[in-house]
Amino acid sequence: MRLISIRQDDDPVAALGLVSDDRALAVRSLGRGLPETMDELLADATAGLAALRDAWDGDRIAHDGAPLAALTLASPVPRPGKVVAIGRNYADHVTEQGAIPPPEPLIFAKFTTSVIGAGEAIRWDPALTSQVDYEAELAVVIGWRTRNVSEADALRSVLGYSALNDVSARDLQAGDKQWVRGKSLDTFCPIGPVMVTTDEIPDPGDLAISCRVNGRELQSARTSDMFYSVAQIISHCSRAFTLEPGDVIATGTPGGVGTFREPPIYLQDGDEVVVTIEGIGRLVNVCRVEAGRA
Repeated sequence: MRLISIRQDDDPVAALGLVSDDRALAVRSLGRGLPETMDELLADATAGLAALRDAWDGDRIAHDGAPLAALTLASPVPRPGKVVAIGRNYADHVTEQGAIPPPEPLIFAKFTTSVIGAGEAIRWDPALTSQVDYEAELAVVIGWRTRNVSEADALRSVLGYSALNDVSARDLQAGDKQWVRGKSLDTFCPIGPVMVTTDEIPDPGDLAISCRVNGRELQSARTSDMFYSVAQIISHCSRAFTLEPGDVIATGTPGGVGTFREPPIYLQDGDEVVVTIEGIGRLVNVCRVEAGRA
């Protein structure tokens, strides 16, 4: 299944929606007793997924649903419990920065206030940063509480997958000598447009991933190029801290980021950034530079 969270003007809580081809319908339209928000689904993912599968009606979605492009979307998980990010997980990204492969998954965090949905603007104040970069990443959404899980069992904790842009303020990263602030500015974590459940992506280990800025392809790879697989990352994280339903893991970015190009390429006002992942779709966001942004 392909799930979305729909923003509606008269409701502060995003509604859970089902997507069929290019049309989508709020789950509440399909009957009673179904999870109507992503939080409700995450509260009991096993029962919620079963109920959604029983209620699935592709003809109804096609007839009564709205075009996906016409909807205002939140992130599929509007406010994750935490966003766990993995650094230097692709060989070409390690090579372009003159680093060495990490001996184990390199973990950092993005604050959840950075999360936005497809179609929302990536915004920043030029007085704070002038070196904003793109990073296409596969996002993993945890569906079940997970602690000390083996690699063999790790994928059982996954509810689904999405596309993520780990937007980064490189000057803040360099100045701070660590990554959290530069990775966590408001709007610096677009996720979406959909979350695809694991029955449609049984193997996340060989998906095409790319990033285009204003139509120019700047990143292109496959998730098979990752040093550490999704299962390895989940197992490693779970040995250190509990993963909870709704947590998002950003699994790293391929080579081709702007800061290591000659000359560097940084995002500018009006730029359109498109992260595309095979089997998931296109995450599109436009950049807005706003002096004095609160």
